Amino acid sequence: MKVKVLASGSKGNSTYIESKGYRLLIDIGVSFSYLCRQLEKIGIEPTNLDGILITHAHGDHTKGLQSLIKRHPIPVYLTEKMVPDLEEIIPITNLSVLASENQIGPFHVECIPTSHDVESTGYLINDEKASLVYITDTGYIHRKQLQRLGNKNIYIMESNHDEKMLMDGSYPYILKQRIISDKGHLSNTTVAGYLNELVGEKTKYIILAHLSEHNNTEELAYETTKERLMENHHEQPVYVAKQNESLELLEV
Repeated sequence: MKVKVLASGSKGNSTYIESKGYRLLIDIGVSFSYLCRQLEKIGIEPTNLDGILITHAHGDHTKGLQSLIKRHPIPVYLTEKMVPDLEEIIPITNLSVLASENQIGPFHVECIPTSHDVESTGYLINDEKASLVYITDTGYIHRKQLQRLGNKNIYIMESNHDEKMLMDGSYPYILKQRIISDKGHLSNTTVAGYLNELVGEKTKYIILAHLSEHNNTEELAYETTKERLMENHHEQPVYVAKQNESLELLEV
């Protein structure tokens, strides 16, 4: 499995995954031109894509969806409850409703229920050799879900905000309350705790994603997770995904 985070942050999110020549995006909250530039770095064109998994309907995850499928009408995979949010921009011929477990090319894709202020999902994705956990935009991860997410090869997990920066910052009180609520976003401290439980001997890479532009820094997110992981002597590399720059292509 090959994985490349193309963009991640408050303004736009998209991740590329590949196995056996089958190519998917998770979300497309970036412009078509940005997508083309980032895919070109690994010799891929949008016409090479085989489908798109959507986590939820917010613009920072779907902004480029309509432009892409107009140019290249590939399947768009989403949960049934997301359909009303996106049916106006996805032709019925492109819309594929996900079950709890799905086979998409070489990928076995399981939906991981998440808690956000619109219908949302995370993903557990496996091919014959590797496993990926992808979770952003949630206020918490249910204990029942955590039990099936342990000891995977790659984790891409939201590390949205530093709690002190958020509460001391200029956001209106009602917005602060939304962000820290069960339907908001994971803080650095919370995701570090989850990762400390989940990471195992099979884990190769950890990517911290969806950092807030105003309520976090790359350094704070990285240090919070690294310090917590070191408590259990986890020494896997930790990457911090960027808003306007793709990460290197990772392979397991």
